Amino acid sequence: MNSLPSLKGVKDAATVIKDIVQNTPFQHNQRISNKLNCNVYLKREDLQRVRSFKIRGAYNKINSIVEDARKRGVVCASAGNHAQGFALACSSLKINGTVYMPTTTPKQKINQVKTFGKDYINVVLFGDFFDDCQSVAIKIAKKNKNVFIHAFDDVKVIEGQGTVALEIIEQLDKELDYLFVPIGGGGLISGVLTVFKSLSPKTKIIGVEPAGAQAMTKSLKEGKVITLNEIDKFVDGAAVKRVGQITMNCCKNYLDEIISVDEGKICQTILDLYNKDGIVSEPAGAIAISGLEVYNNEKIKNKNIGAFICGGNNDFFRISEIKERALLYAKLKHYFILKFPQRSGALKDFLINVLGPNDDITFFEYSKKNSRNNAPAIIGIELKKQEDFAPLVEKMKKFNFFGEYINNKPNLFQIFLENT
Repeated sequence: MNSLPSLKGVKDAATVIKDIVQNTPFQHNQRISNKLNCNVYLKREDLQRVRSFKIRGAYNKINSIVEDARKRGVVCASAGNHAQGFALACSSLKINGTVYMPTTTPKQKINQVKTFGKDYINVVLFGDFFDDCQSVAIKIAKKNKNVFIHAFDDVKVIEGQGTVALEIIEQLDKELDYLFVPIGGGGLISGVLTVFKSLSPKTKIIGVEPAGAQAMTKSLKEGKVITLNEIDKFVDGAAVKRVGQITMNCCKNYLDEIISVDEGKICQTILDLYNKDGIVSEPAGAIAISGLEVYNNEKIKNKNIGAFICGGNNDFFRISEIKERALLYAKLKHYFILKFPQRSGALKDFLINVLGPNDDITFFEYSKKNSRNNAPAIIGIELKKQEDFAPLVEKMKKFNFFGEYINNKPNLFQIFLENT
């Protein structure tokens, strides 16, 4: 079995990174506390210089490399945040580095990597998924005899991430009952487990994965690291097909519980954080709070709860998709194929007889075919309340407009949305 990170290693890392990493706040959040009837504190790693916790592990690992290896340069693969931490570490230590990023990485993250890396970083885009990108990066690093800086499955990286848990312990004036931690590849939660199981063993550590990328959940269930065939890459900072062997071992030994959260719920959390708290969070950054909100309320009632905002690198060109996913999750956005009569006044009849007073048409695609009595129309309708859905469908059927409900076929209506 691979060696595991240690508390001593985490404490040593804290000394190494102290001049490059900010001690971020562990803030009480009154809104979420009131909503869930407990005391909620948020670890604000979105306030790091690179707007995520990743600088901790990247700097600790790169700093440990011997001089000969530094001269040859270093390589990493990342969906964004590890790359930014890697880039800042390279520029701070004056080491040349190459970053391999998936072609689907938001432009905001790519530009940030280049900014933090200054003259020391070269960015290469490859593959649609992190895992594809990483495979190529590892091969290139081996060929050129570069040190590969893994995003999560490395003891030094994990111990660097664990320094955030040391900060929480020092910031506490009371023991936490629960701590909700995001899981992608498992580096952050492994560092947190290393610290809390030694210094605050009564605190229950709850790992939270996106529903569309449950690599750790399935690996723990199988008792070995497995590779997922497909994932939903929306939560780009946590969507991996394969977790690390070291991180899986840490979770297997110490993790109290693991849960998953729908991507739509994560989108709603992002919007709430921004609109109600003025906090910019990326999808992976919001996942721990989403997990807390869907967790069993009776278990956490009146308890002291911690949760991470682990990253704030959101690309606001994605805001329409975030809103769309949030509305679909809340069952306030619905798509239908309608049987539209090919006659004058049909649309007027639909608006008067079918559409409710608070219903809003957000998408409509229709092409008239003169050789048929009816032609299909794709329509998107946003509701004010979930309860308005049943009456809407009933009236569609009553007035012979209903064809097919397609919310369960997102690939179908998304084709039309992307072409508008």
